[in-house]
Amino acid sequence: MYTPPFFKQDRAASLKFAEERGFGTMCAFDGKKPVASPLPFYLTYAADGTPQAAFHVARHNPLLKLAGGDASWLLAVNGSDAYVSPDWYVSPDQVPTWLYQSVHLSGPVRMLSDDELAVQIDTLSDKFETWLLPKTPWTSDKMTAGRLEAMKKAIVGLVMTVEEIEGSFKLNQHKSDADYAAIANALSAGDADARQISHLMRQARPQVFADDTNMLEGSAP
Repeated sequence: MYTPPFFKQDRAASLKFAEERGFGTMCAFDGKKPVASPLPFYLTYAADGTPQAAFHVARHNPLLKLAGGDASWLLAVNGSDAYVSPDWYVSPDQVPTWLYQSVHLSGPVRMLSDDELAVQIDTLSDKFETWLLPKTPWTSDKMTAGRLEAMKKAIVGLVMTVEEIEGSFKLNQHKSDADYAAIANALSAGDADARQISHLMRQARPQVFADDTNMLEGSAP
C-alpha cells in the first residue's frame, strides 16, 4: 500500500485498528486473476507473538482452493472515509482529496481443524455480540446440535499468519492548523463517515479546537 510518511501508522496502531474494526476484504491470486471476499475476522497471537487473523469462508468459496500454500494473501481493512472539497480550505489553490483509514495485513493462510473451527466460531460471535450489550449475547449452544453441525460442515476455518502490516490514516496531518480546522469543521456537518473523520481529526490535534468546545462535543459519534 502506498503510504506517504505523514499518514503512515506504526505496527501497534495498525493492529489495534484492524482488531477493533473486525471486518475486511480478503484477497488472493489464483494465477490468473485476483479473488476476494468481504468477511469478519478476529486477531489472535502465536506463542512467539506473531499476529494471526482468524476467519472462515463458505466451503464453495473459490478462496478455499488457494489456502495452504506459501503464497501471501491480503486482508484489507477499511474504516470511515470522506471526500474533501477544495472550497473548504482557507488556503488557495487546493485540490479535491479523500480522507480515510486503511490497514493491510498480509501473509500465508492455512486451514483449521474441526476443533479449531469450533473455537473460532464461538470466539468470533463473542467478539461481535459484545458490541450489542446489554443484549444477552448469542452463543452457539442456543442452536440444536444437529443444526450447528450442519452449518459447520458448510464452512471452512482459516487463519492467516500476518507477516506484513501496513497502515495508512490520511487525516490531513500535513496541513496547516487553519486548513486542518476548516476541513474538520466542514466534515462535522456531513454524513456519519464524514463526522467520524472530523472526530478523529479533532482527537489527533486537539489544541486546534481548544476554544471550540461545543463543536467538539457535537462532532463526537
